[in-house]
Amino acid sequence: MNKNFYITTPIYYPSAKPHMGHAYSSIIADFFARAKKIQGFNVFFLTGTDEHGLKIQRAAEKKGMEPKKFCDEISVTFKDLSKTLNLTNNDFIRTTEKRHFKSVQNLWNILEKKNEIYLSKYSGWYSVSDEAFYSDDEIETIDSLKKSKSSGSLVEWVEEESYFFKLSKWQKPLLKFYKDNPKFILPESRKNEVISFVSSGLKDLSVSRKSFSWGINVPSNNEHVIYVWLDALTNYLSALNYPDTNNDLYKNFWPASLHLIGKDILRFHAIYWPAFLLAADIPLPERIYGHGWILSGEEKMSKSKGNILDPIEIIKKYGLDPLRYYLIKEVSFGNDGNISQKKLENCINSDLANNYGNLCQRVIAFNEKNLNLQIPDKINFKDIDIKILNDFNLNYQNLLKYLDNQDINSYINYIVERLFASNKYFNDEEPWKKKDDIIRLNTIMYVSLELIRKITILLYPIIPETSLKVLKIFKISEKKINLESIKNNNFLELGQKINKLNILFEKIVSND
Repeated sequence: MNKNFYITTPIYYPSAKPHMGHAYSSIIADFFARAKKIQGFNVFFLTGTDEHGLKIQRAAEKKGMEPKKFCDEISVTFKDLSKTLNLTNNDFIRTTEKRHFKSVQNLWNILEKKNEIYLSKYSGWYSVSDEAFYSDDEIETIDSLKKSKSSGSLVEWVEEESYFFKLSKWQKPLLKFYKDNPKFILPESRKNEVISFVSSGLKDLSVSRKSFSWGINVPSNNEHVIYVWLDALTNYLSALNYPDTNNDLYKNFWPASLHLIGKDILRFHAIYWPAFLLAADIPLPERIYGHGWILSGEEKMSKSKGNILDPIEIIKKYGLDPLRYYLIKEVSFGNDGNISQKKLENCINSDLANNYGNLCQRVIAFNEKNLNLQIPDKINFKDIDIKILNDFNLNYQNLLKYLDNQDINSYINYIVERLFASNKYFNDEEPWKKKDDIIRLNTIMYVSLELIRKITILLYPIIPETSLKVLKIFKISEKKINLESIKNNNFLELGQKINKLNILFEKIVSND
């Protein structure tokens, strides 16, 4: 089995500071990166910023700045966000880097040599905000303004000389590829959306602009800049030092295992990107996953609507791990979800403080009082003990399937079920009433500690900082976390000393 895993976030458009939608994509990508690492995979995790296009040029002009300097300043905030979110990304790419220019122009040259690009004239609707072209049936008029039906963004009529990519040529090959690779696009609803769009007919795609200059020049014609999406999508190759296909990064990690994106950029990733790659004889990524939006109320967050939620402020108030847990558990992955202070506080209290935190604190406190912070050295499992421990072994393959299929909801639901079962086990077995039966007391304590260890390993990709605090009880370092070890019921060393544990999550008292 290939033990390399390459995961990417969308590269973010730095026309404004990061918001919760950016944080969500990055946290989900980090979840999968960490999950694969503890499965023993060699992981390459990429994020970055998409810094070209008319939208950036106009934003810079509005501030009276050169586009590059404007991008330098905004890109730093996205880099800083990666640190704030405790991401494990290996690289942060900017499309203004020389390595990226080299990759993009090489791809363009290949497409041109293969006669996949031709010069003509573009006339049609263009959204600067989306950096996307729209047909007449994708446009509506609202209050005398022309807008995209899908995004609500303003569009403007554009007429200019342009290079075109022969997208129409790739309609049938794309449909065949989707059929032969049924899990190339997930979730299913997104795949159906893409197939429907491609089946309705593809038109050749304008892949250059002449009316502005902020971008990568067409190698054979300096009057044109390369369309921002052909530029941006190539970042996934640039980070692997393409066009050098003999280097270790490219050989180990291309094709990408998972492009994680928001549903609003599905067309670019699931239609344009594979068509470019097919045309250039470059292997296609294994999967595109289009997740939903994080909503503010019932609307998508955007600078123009003034409804942006700042992840930094929420982290300052509640902590990073609670936000990560909330976004991963309470947002049904693949669908839209919203965040509210009330829901976040309820989640912290019910799941993190009362369920997980309570289990850890009760068991360790009882151990400290009765066993002097030591793993019991004499135990004797009963059927009830073996049954609750074996559940992890019985469901191990299911857990791997959840991760392989990006089924986050089932993965975290399993953890929550195990937490409830573990708390119930500790309550029902009543070790405080077994002080005259030291073997039974020891066994209940050993089983409870093993349950904490197993659950904490499963929680590590979700709440890494907290998980490491708990695993420190057993002297398990981050490098030694191994997902397969949850199948082992006798992992803990008999008689070993364990460490104390401070309160993991403070309960939030509402002012309501």
